[in-house]
Formats: sequence, C-alpha cells, structure tokens
Amino acid sequence: MDVGAQYNPRTVEEVFRDFKGRRAGMIKALTTDVEDFYQQCDPEKENLCLYGFPNEQWEVNLPAEEVPPELPEPALGINFARDGMQEKDWLSLVSVHSDAWLLAVSFYFGARFGFDKADRKRLFAMVNELPTIFEVVTGGAKKQTKEKSSVSNHSSNKSKSSSKGRSSESGKYPKSVQPKDEDEGLDEEEEEEHGDTLCGACGENYAADEFWICCDICEKWFHGKCVKITPARAEHIKQYKCPSCSTSNKRARP
Repeated sequence: MDVGAQYNPRTVEEVFRDFKGRRAGMIKALTTDVEDFYQQCDPEKENLCLYGFPNEQWEVNLPAEEVPPELPEPALGINFARDGMQEKDWLSLVSVHSDAWLLAVSFYFGARFGFDKADRKRLFAMVNELPTIFEVVTGGAKKQTKEKSSVSNHSSNKSKSSSKGRSSESGKYPKSVQPKDEDEGLDEEEEEEHGDTLCGACGENYAADEFWICCDICEKWFHGKCVKITPARAEHIKQYKCPSCSTSNKRARP
C-alpha cells in the first residue's frame, strides 16, 4: 500500500492541503459511507487499515508490505474490534487513531522536507483550526442546544409555504435550515447560533447560503448536498435519519 504515490507535498500549504484531503476521505468512510466501511471491516479478514487519500477518497486495505513503509501506517487491525464493542464506540476508536495517523503523515512530510520551527508551528495552527475526525464523528465539535434548535425551527418555518401548513416546529417534519437569498441578508442572530455548527459528514462549518438538515435521531446537522437531501425532498420527510443512524437501525432489526 503506497498511500503517498500521488505526490509529495513540499510546502506548508501543500502539506495542509494533503491533510485536508485525507481527512475528508476518512470522515466520509466513518459517516456517509459508514455502512460500506462497516461491511469491509470483516473481523474474519487479516489485519486491515483505514487509509485516507489526498483526493478525498478512502480505502480499507492491508498494510504496506515494505519495511519501513514510505509513509507512517494507520492503526493496524481495526476490523478485529468491530464486533466486540458497540458500533459507536468502535467508530470513535477508529476516529481517534485516524486523527493520530493524519498528524503523523503531515509531520512526516514536514521532517522530510526540512520544515523549521516556524513552519511546523504554522502547519499545526492550520490543522488545529479544523475539528478532529473524532469530534466530527461523535458530534463533540458542535454545540447542540435547545436555543439552536429553536432558531433553526423558526428559520425553517419562515421558508416553508404557509398554504401547506407544514411546520418543523410541530415535530412533524425534520429540522432544516434553508439557504438565504441574497436580498434577504444575513440574520445576525442565526449566524451567531449556527457559527459553531459542523456538518456531520464533511466537518465543514455552517454557511447561510447552503441548505442544512438535522437528523432526528442523533441530532447532528448535515449539508443537504452531503447526504443527498434537497429542500424539496425534505418537505416530504416526516422523520429524517442520517446515513449512520439508518445503518444502525437496519443492523439492529432481528
């Protein structure tokens, strides 16, 4: 497994771009693609690793055969613990090890290409601006409060047609935040409330010009585009379940 085959970043900006791409791929595996990821981590198989790539893709595969490997290796044997613990705890464990691997790869590049103290400090500062994979997967990076839910319900109600009599505040339809039109301007209160909200799929911050939807089970927020839900489709969903919650429910059935 040559996870560094595509290119070798040589500047702080290139290393950070590499970090973001690998991080996005691993977040995808642990959130929107979690069902596929779960199935690939068969405990009956040999030691498996979760790899993230600079092009935002992921792969479950055997570790590199060469010793020492070209790049630091991810945690080995993640599949063996899959059936021995709760799924959410297993995903959290994989997330923590994935965060450690991402830092190891980034600072490997830094050492290889001679980053000095200032470069390393700048790289870590850029990395530290992003929530960890663990925070994204567990929801720890977001502040899910009743006030936020109230604000989002109010925003959703304003955007929906009153003639249809549909209101997310009643609990009949999932909470969602419609994108703002340019002539509406930005509601300062809404921006303040949602400023710390992160998408449960990609880990990026809330933006007022994008459609968001909240899972009624785990209460995580998602970009509509990340979970393939449009505002029109959300109108007809009585209870929205994100990919992770949908997968968990399917496996829980007898």
